[in-house]
Amino acid sequence: MRDFLIVGGGVAGACAGFFLAESGTVTLLEAERVPGHHSTGRSAALFSEYFGNPPVRALTTASRAFLAAPPPGFAATPLLTPRGVLALCPPGGEGLFDEVLAEGRRAPAPAVEIDAAEALTHCPVLRPNRIGRAMLKPGAMDIDVDALHQGFLRGIRARGGQVVTSARVRALSRTGGVWRAVTDAGEHAAPTVVNAAGAWADEVAGLAGVRPVGLRPLRRTAFLVDPPAGTDAASWPMVTDVADTYYFKPESGRLLVSPADATPVPPCDARPDDLDVAVGVRRVEEATTLTIRSVRHAWAGLRSVVADGTPVIGPDPGAPGFVWLAALGGHGVQTSPAAGRIAAAAAESGAADPAYAPGRLWNDLERL
Repeated sequence: MRDFLIVGGGVAGACAGFFLAESGTVTLLEAERVPGHHSTGRSAALFSEYFGNPPVRALTTASRAFLAAPPPGFAATPLLTPRGVLALCPPGGEGLFDEVLAEGRRAPAPAVEIDAAEALTHCPVLRPNRIGRAMLKPGAMDIDVDALHQGFLRGIRARGGQVVTSARVRALSRTGGVWRAVTDAGEHAAPTVVNAAGAWADEVAGLAGVRPVGLRPLRRTAFLVDPPAGTDAASWPMVTDVADTYYFKPESGRLLVSPADATPVPPCDARPDDLDVAVGVRRVEEATTLTIRSVRHAWAGLRSVVADGTPVIGPDPGAPGFVWLAALGGHGVQTSPAAGRIAAAAAESGAADPAYAPGRLWNDLERL
């Protein structure tokens, strides 16, 4: 028997296991053959202290020190590299632009408004007549998602933990103060279980007889296209609009494009929808002089959220030894160091951070 079971081997489960392995024995159970197959492996790979609601941004800021200077031997290359975000004002979006700019000015690296000429120096394919107003968010950085995820997993193993793949949980019950998980890779037991199952977190809770948190998986589409021939786009920032109707950013010699869709779907191995790809192409072509003749590769991932848009991290008030680490809402990679530490503290001591504790969701419902 181990001290901690973790359900889910994406970046959420991996970061929790990394920190828990400092103080106890860990078994991480991953349903797929390879950890990170779903949301982690399909991330936009951006660190941004400008995105998300205040609790999300607090987690991101608290994660910056670890990502900028991880422990010795954690990764062979830097986890963060400069990128920046250029956010444009769509027609009729003046009020929203002012709100986003005001919020961005409170970030550690404040957002600044720039004119059209400067915007074009950052991304010369923008259509001048579509710029209107623009702001630069200079503190945004690319994240090496694979290096981060593998660093967490290596750390679990180096500290004596187990990472068990092809181990989908089929049953989860608690007797005698011990949680027992029946999986496709055998039975595993521990006094404490961390539910880091991503879009499947409510399903895992159901197996355990635990009240769900109302998780909503949302599909997000992305695809790769070629930049114009002879163009070196590597230094371009991510480009988006303040209404979040599209974004594009350099990625491995190409441009990663998304229509920033958020389509509710059941938990699944998400696949891109041709219409969403076409919408992304149209929106980018309207904002730029790019002509996208072909899509090199398209995929989709899931961003799972709850009603208030804040991650759910902490002990379940009705289930001893059951800890949530869910609803990271597409921010899981950039918040993983801080989220993992909060989840580890909850698993070790039962401590609850009120901003993220699952009980807040039911308290809100009861007040309605």
